[in-house]
Amino acid sequence: MAPEVAAVRERPLEIVRLRHWGRWVSAVVILALLVAAFVVLSQAQIKWASVPDFVIYRVMLVGLLNTVLLAVIAQTVAIVIGIVIALMRRSANPVAKWFATGYIWLFRGLPVLLQILIWYNLALVIPTISIPLPFGGYLLNEPTNVLISAFTAALLGLALNESAYMAEIVRAGLNSVDGGQTEAAKSIGMSPGLTLRRVVLPQAMRVIIPPTGNDFIDMLKGTSIASVIGVTELLHASNNISSHNLLVMETLFAAAIWYMVVVTIAGVGQHYLERTFGSAERSVAAQAAKALRAIPLTRGARV
Repeated sequence: MAPEVAAVRERPLEIVRLRHWGRWVSAVVILALLVAAFVVLSQAQIKWASVPDFVIYRVMLVGLLNTVLLAVIAQTVAIVIGIVIALMRRSANPVAKWFATGYIWLFRGLPVLLQILIWYNLALVIPTISIPLPFGGYLLNEPTNVLISAFTAALLGLALNESAYMAEIVRAGLNSVDGGQTEAAKSIGMSPGLTLRRVVLPQAMRVIIPPTGNDFIDMLKGTSIASVIGVTELLHASNNISSHNLLVMETLFAAAIWYMVVVTIAGVGQHYLERTFGSAERSVAAQAAKALRAIPLTRGARV
């Protein structure tokens, strides 16, 4: 072998660092866009000093409270109804199954704003809501306008629409649990209700929580639709303020700040809720991995 060839073979290979040109180009483009957006906003005719004042306006705080209340109550009602509809959808009773299918088809198919307007104008077709008693008199006999206020109409529209989506989310979570779990619970004498609460739902929650958290965040933002019928939520509150001082963009930015605050809090809560329900699974997997690591990996070892 020639000395030159031997020297080349013994020489260590030079390490050439891979250049990621796409990363540098994309980073430069993103930074340029951010700088451009900052320059545009800084030169815009916006009184930025007024935005913090509008954030703590009394009507804005009232709008914040109504936004959170409307979202929490509507999501809670939607979860309860959604669980019932999902169980009916999985039922062996054909009437309950078809009713659940029709419910999902109806409330998922109609726009949320249309549902809110229908509830808000229900008094045009049903002036009075009455519940008669068997032996005379009425359990409830009130004008529809009194029972269904703007807040109630928004609550009904948002909750019923969301319940149709929640029914499908819950059904998907229940279907993700292996059927053998239910059969094992039945074999030891557990009732269907106890099996659902102790075996099926705890496992299905890992599938149900992520989309439910996303829907709740969407619900927080979706409450802005209620401003159409005069509910004082964040968007309606910002419009009330700007109608007096004509500072439209400043009040909208103040409302945007509150939306980002509540959405961030909801996102953090969703993260910890997911981690709580996933901790049991992770601990079991960690124990199994630790046990496997303790087994000596010899040719004759059996795992």
